[in-house]
Amino acid sequence: MLSLPDYPVRQRDFLLEISRAITAQLDLSEVLRRVLRASVVMTAARVGVVALRGESDEQFTVRAFTGMQQDRVPVLNAKLLELVNSDQAEFSVEFLNAKLREMSEAIDPALVQAVAMPLTFADKPLGLLIVFRSYQSLISPSDVQILQSFADQAAIAVHNAQLYEAINQERRRLEAILDYSGDGVMILSPHLLILQINRAFEQMTGWKSVDAVGLHQDEVIQWVRRDQIDLQDAMSAGLFPKRQPNGRTLYVEGDIQRRDGLTASLGITYAPLFNEDGKLTTIIANVRDIAHYRRAQEMQNVFISTVSHELRTPVAIIKGYASTLNRSDVEWDAAVVRESVAVIEEEADRLAELIDDLLAASKIQAENNVRLTLSDVRLDQMAARAVERFSKQTQRHTFALSFPADYPSIQGDEKLLRQVVDNLLTNAIKYSPNGGTITVGGRFSETTVNFFVRDEGVGIPEAEQQRIFERFYRIDGNLTSKTKGTGLGLYLVRAIITAHRGEINVKSQPGHGSTFYFSLPRD
Repeated sequence: MLSLPDYPVRQRDFLLEISRAITAQLDLSEVLRRVLRASVVMTAARVGVVALRGESDEQFTVRAFTGMQQDRVPVLNAKLLELVNSDQAEFSVEFLNAKLREMSEAIDPALVQAVAMPLTFADKPLGLLIVFRSYQSLISPSDVQILQSFADQAAIAVHNAQLYEAINQERRRLEAILDYSGDGVMILSPHLLILQINRAFEQMTGWKSVDAVGLHQDEVIQWVRRDQIDLQDAMSAGLFPKRQPNGRTLYVEGDIQRRDGLTASLGITYAPLFNEDGKLTTIIANVRDIAHYRRAQEMQNVFISTVSHELRTPVAIIKGYASTLNRSDVEWDAAVVRESVAVIEEEADRLAELIDDLLAASKIQAENNVRLTLSDVRLDQMAARAVERFSKQTQRHTFALSFPADYPSIQGDEKLLRQVVDNLLTNAIKYSPNGGTITVGGRFSETTVNFFVRDEGVGIPEAEQQRIFERFYRIDGNLTSKTKGTGLGLYLVRAIITAHRGEINVKSQPGHGSTFYFSLPRD
């Protein structure tokens, strides 16, 4: 036990030690350890415990202790739970002392006295500081003052640690949002120095964070071509930033040179952040890869142009033949009339097919699905009928069928699968302008049925072989520009095969023809 003159000195020393711990670090466990050590020494206690209130369940649980074994913690937590959940009407000093005696006995029957002080900050209860003595004595005002001083320091430490944890949790949350965002993010200083970038930005520009941070934005964002004024020029001209109630951003779009020398199409939205005094603190740049958007725009423009041409041609032919037949100054014989009507009918069928393709593509895009009407389908018989039809439409091509005699039937949508076969044969004829043999065949296994269409045409470059199944996509080439089509046929083919739980692919080599093949499950 300390002598009376030593009390103020030791109390002051302990308080200074705890205060330094609070200001030097935010390690709550270390601060609580020092608080307990001081409390036990200054009150001549054997055991010290700090119990803190949970943020969510508001229950008190032991967070730090000294002078007892770890296996006593669950017992103390149970006693604390009884204390917190007690009826307020029966809560009194006597009730509290009774519960403290139960805690003393639960720790060690030799402990005969306990003193508890609340940890509060801004009238908010944060926990309890409890010391246990192995002897009974009068609890002096000095003991209460000492414990209150240490409890106040512990409350400050708990409050600071909770604030730090909340800030740290928010920081981690924002970092996760930043790192895993699909858009690139670049944070700039008022002088346009890069403070931070995320992973998406690294992928778009080829710059790593360790190399980009600290550089001027213009060293990383090097415009090869841009459609608007850039950030530096906008700031020099006083156009950006401007503090307005509804905020103001700057959008710049164009092509930049990546660090690896390649080109990337980007759209960047710059948003300024100001402090309370209206001073610019940071600029947040949201970076989006617009290559797919531009490609889609180009495909849409090509599609509109192609469809306009595809629609105009049969309409012009139908109108021409109809006007010719309608002339009153000429008497047409029956053969000419039949021939003209046949052309009109053929062009009308072309229009109907085009409209059907457009409607089907639109429906697939909107519903992300193809509806099937299932029945037994014999692909070998379907191919034979298709070959018979198509052989009458071309004189330059010969057709061959290659199916085993026991080729099985499958469950499928007959109408849609016929559209697949017709589209593949149509393409084989279109892209074999010099003729040759078109082979239609299939094989099967215990689980799948395979089907292929092989031609001896111009072939497809390897880089284009996956893109030809995209909507509206057509290979750029002399033959393509002279060949009718909207770029929807193979898109519909893949959608239909996928709806049947199948797969479609192509093998091709420029100048050596192409083989389109798909597999469907037998079950």
